[in-house]
Amino acid sequence: MTAETTREARTEAVRALEAEFGELINRFRRIITENANRVSPGMLPGAYKVFTTIVRRESITLSALAESLMADKGQISRTVRELEQLGLIQRTPDPDDGRSSLLSPTAEGLERLTAARAPQENALVDALEEWPLDDIHNLTRLLHALTAGEAPAV
Repeated sequence: MTAETTREARTEAVRALEAEFGELINRFRRIITENANRVSPGMLPGAYKVFTTIVRRESITLSALAESLMADKGQISRTVRELEQLGLIQRTPDPDDGRSSLLSPTAEGLERLTAARAPQENALVDALEEWPLDDIHNLTRLLHALTAGEAPAV
């Protein structure tokens, strides 16, 4: 195989991968929209993303949240107020900076998120039921390398 043929084959393979990622992204958008509506009817996917980021971080400042999401601090602040009003998150004083607050999920927020995620979590477990566990671990390892911009560990 020549270098040019190898390059063409690699380009074709990457294009096929890109197409599959496109389908996967569309599927996840639907799931996120459905989950957001189960957490709170009418919740927008962006608010769901803010909420799940707070849940994942457990405790985060508004500035760190905006930076993490690469979003406008003013927009994040409005979304955070909405999440507070829904009883999904709470603010507590930041012990390291008296001018700042830490955002964290409430018990109610965690319960509602768990309930909202349950249908999709079961669907993913069911979809991977026939997959060997090593394949699931390998896919996870490869996706992590791709998102981190690293070569996969062998």
